[in-house]
Amino acid sequence: MVTKRKILVVDDEAAIRQILSTRLSMGGYDVAVASNGQEALQIFADERPDLVVLDVMMPKIDGLTVCRELRKTSDVPIIMLTALGEIADRIVGLEMGADDYISKPFSPKELEARIKAILRRTEQNSAAADATAGVVQLGGLQMDVNKRQVHVGGKRIRLTGIEFDLLQLLVSRSGESIPRADILNEIWGYTPSRHSDLRVVDVHVSRLRSKLEDDPGNPEYIHTDRGRGYFFPKVASLQEMSA
Repeated sequence: MVTKRKILVVDDEAAIRQILSTRLSMGGYDVAVASNGQEALQIFADERPDLVVLDVMMPKIDGLTVCRELRKTSDVPIIMLTALGEIADRIVGLEMGADDYISKPFSPKELEARIKAILRRTEQNSAAADATAGVVQLGGLQMDVNKRQVHVGGKRIRLTGIEFDLLQLLVSRSGESIPRADILNEIWGYTPSRHSDLRVVDVHVSRLRSKLEDDPGNPEYIHTDRGRGYFFPKVASLQEMSA
């Protein structure tokens, strides 16, 4: 028997909760709902969902605070729903640790596609980790693909699932400049429909640098190919490193 993936939908608008709960249930997911941030944290602790759809503007505890609290103990995928108008404001959620965001009003079909892409990625990476053993070492950075762990200077660095996947993509194509649109497609599973979509990649690269680099403004590991994308310095293959 296949276990259904559980999704927690958090929104203070009853209509949105009802629509998403119905559609996601019809799509084969087990759905839990919360109407505010306080309720969301309690349900998350009790039910441990596989993905969280999280509204930003809510009573009691806002979505940004919920995201920050979840990231203290969990790397569960989080998609933020935001009605905020400024691009800079929307990106705050990503900086708090969200994996992606969709602006209100949104298409439920688009959200379903984003959910499916993220869950597919987590399933594929889990299977790949079981089948692959490889350690990459570059300077003080060590990445264990099988354990999905990263150490810098001997210290364990806690990455979210999507941050690890982003680093792994850059390492797997080390020495090659990867366009931001290609990174978005590979990691997030969709192509940019507007230039602001690429900011998802930029913010996650910035978060990775803040965790991995001694001097994020002068990076050793993740370099910028200005106007194009990002690249990781050339390293040996995973097979060579693990031999």
